[in-house]
Amino acid sequence: MKNLCLILAAFVITAPVALAQTSHSEDHSHMQMSDEDMANAVHTKAIINSIGDDMANVTHDPISEIGWPAMTMDLALSPNAQMMGEISDGDAVTLMLIKSDDGMYMIGGIMME
Repeated sequence: MKNLCLILAAFVITAPVALAQTSHSEDHSHMQMSDEDMANAVHTKAIINSIGDDMANVTHDPISEIGWPAMTMDLALSPNAQMMGEISDGDAVTLMLIKSDDGMYMIGGIMME
């Protein structure tokens, strides 16, 4: 898990321009996550059932850090969500979830498996 955090942190810091080419249309390449977002992020493996500009429907593994069982759910995409690769329906991914200002978790990053 530490290696995944380091990989995602390095990616967020060094490759935002490369992220502009994603399968959903919003350009997040000029935005970066805060250090607080990175420090409080939780990760899980998931399948992308569908993805749009602001929301993704995913089926994820249990997330013990926040007490979530495995489930299928809609998750909002952070305005500065970072995508590693061309993400599309049916893809196996690792999600980085961050807590929004209202205390709800949202997707801060998606990395292809």
